Amino acid sequence: MRNAIECLSRALIAPLALGFLLVGPSAAEPRAGEYNLFNPTPAPLMRDFNTDRPSITEGPFTLDPGHVQTESDFVNFTQSKPDPDGTVTKTTQYGGTNVRLGVTNDLELNFVLQPYTTIRTRMVDPTSKTWMAGIDTAQLRAKYNFFGNDTYKNPGATAFGVIPFINIPTAHNGISQDHVDGGLIFPFALKITDKIDLSLMTEFDYIKNAMTSGYHVEYVNTGGLSYQLTDKLGTYIEVATRFGNESPFGGGIVLAGGGFTYKLADNLQVDIAMNVGLTRASDRINVLSGISRRY
Repeated sequence: MRNAIECLSRALIAPLALGFLLVGPSAAEPRAGEYNLFNPTPAPLMRDFNTDRPSITEGPFTLDPGHVQTESDFVNFTQSKPDPDGTVTKTTQYGGTNVRLGVTNDLELNFVLQPYTTIRTRMVDPTSKTWMAGIDTAQLRAKYNFFGNDTYKNPGATAFGVIPFINIPTAHNGISQDHVDGGLIFPFALKITDKIDLSLMTEFDYIKNAMTSGYHVEYVNTGGLSYQLTDKLGTYIEVATRFGNESPFGGGIVLAGGGFTYKLADNLQVDIAMNVGLTRASDRINVLSGISRRY
């Protein structure tokens, strides 16, 4: 009888141990299963205010169930380097917003809309210019946190998630893309000290070919360090790469950037950031600022 109990115990423990090694700390972290979209997490039990902007690197953390968070651009400006014909493109986005909705303790849904974008191009001939404006591509996505939502507190803590997304055309205006595509994002975070965090992200984009039928895959990798200067003021630096793109210059896109965040209140934050291109295929500069609010 004793031998049978020991065999049964080993048979149960082995898969549990293997699952912990494969999935990570989520097996040990507490769950708030009683809270959901229709039974919101009470304010005293909500996690710390956390945003996915202004950095390129996404975060692995999800919004508390039953709550909404908006993360919006005031303005987002990008200027390209001259293309092979010498044309420079300036793109300005106004009011782009990611609406995040907490569904369960580890799942959220997102809707991203760019309500107004302008694109200006300047050719080598100074009299040759074009200008377009209108609504841009919309994006639907979800975020699932595998582990770290409720245990990312002390140095050494980690968090990991996945973000599937799909891009949806909104108009035939020369601004919005006219095809559907999408991808997968895998964000990871490591708390190095009480004030320093390491963020890493890998992304696979399934994108329509520009000149031929069919699609191709582009690969994005980013890494950044953030530092909490004070209770309200934070800063970060990061590097982002994109390979597999169809740039006429060949090679990959490499950006270096950084920015600041400032909490105006417990659930209200403003930010400013800048990215610069390090390769011929990269945009020359990208400057943005925005605001995030949790309800």
